[in-house]
Amino acid sequence: MKTLNDFNFENKKALIRVDFNVPLNENFEVTDATRIVSAKPTIIKILEDGGSCILMSHLGRPKGFQDEFSLKHIVEKVQDVLGVEVKFVPDCVGADVEAAAASLEPGQILLLENLRYYKDETAGDKDFAEKLSKLGDVYVNDAFGTAHRAHASTTIVAHFFPEDKCFGSLLAQEIDSIKKVMETGEKPVLAILGGAKVSSKITIIENILDKVDHLIIGGGMAFTFVKAQGGKIGNSICEDDKQELALDILKQAKEKNVQIHIPVDTIAADDFSNDANTQIVDINEIPDGWEGVDAGPKSRVQFHDVVMQSKTILWNGPLGVFEMESFANGTIELGNSIAEATKNGAFSLVGGGDSVAAVKQFGFQDKVSYVSTGGGAMLESLEGKTLPGIAAILE
Repeated sequence: MKTLNDFNFENKKALIRVDFNVPLNENFEVTDATRIVSAKPTIIKILEDGGSCILMSHLGRPKGFQDEFSLKHIVEKVQDVLGVEVKFVPDCVGADVEAAAASLEPGQILLLENLRYYKDETAGDKDFAEKLSKLGDVYVNDAFGTAHRAHASTTIVAHFFPEDKCFGSLLAQEIDSIKKVMETGEKPVLAILGGAKVSSKITIIENILDKVDHLIIGGGMAFTFVKAQGGKIGNSICEDDKQELALDILKQAKEKNVQIHIPVDTIAADDFSNDANTQIVDINEIPDGWEGVDAGPKSRVQFHDVVMQSKTILWNGPLGVFEMESFANGTIELGNSIAEATKNGAFSLVGGGDSVAAVKQFGFQDKVSYVSTGGGAMLESLEGKTLPGIAAILE
């Protein structure tokens, strides 16, 4: 696996695929710079070697050249984060871009315009990728968030750099973190899967059953398992057509000696709102007209004990409707447990949109080992898929 450390970038132009698909407010100001901060170590390493950086990214899903999706809006924030002046060119291919790239001096940075202004990017067009390849001497992929897509800038362009291509620091970290959970992690290994639907996590569950010792199933998806085993779940969310699958997963886990932990009690609400009436009930005995919205106190204690005995922890999905303050405590307490286990030496990886959002909302990002930057890419990695953006560097 070639990384930045395998190259000296002195007098080299590095063409770097970054993931600067950051949220902007109505004034086009960056509201969360995490992805820019995550790319900083790669960029600074290349500059310190005496190289220059040509950064390419997409922003949103523009239909043609739409000004609100221009990367010009983020130039100032990128400069603030990197502490280096960033030049901007209002296109990503063509003579003007090639001239701007050619004139770059060592220590300088050039940011290209939104790649997705061109349909050729998402189509994985070879000619478009070749035009991009002319801009740099070495190709660096540091965009885990788009590594699961075979786009021109994430996968196809790598073929034009048969020897001179590598993973950036961020992407290398992502690969190592997932490998720790899936292959090399110290046992016992625990996976915590939450969220609303079993159907969205089936392939993950089936892939990780051979790799984990414990599996906590929380959030809305737990009620499909409870109902499948004969429990009364009131008005709780449930995928009735997945009950057989739930029973099959329980059977597979038993055969593989994996301990599955499902909540034993729940906070039930009489309405899906923050101001609803609530009661704590056994998860098998939720009254009609009530729905489970968070893990109950007994479940939290049980989950804490499982977390504390684990040495490698994957967290993907919240335990309740954490977006509503009244139903966030189960997820917060789980975060506290994982933070404590991490402090005691466990390796903890958080990935997937909702769990990452929860970790940021409740201030756990510095209390776990690693927070993944890629939602879809993370999930596909856990499903056991080889991501095209990663494969293109390894070829």
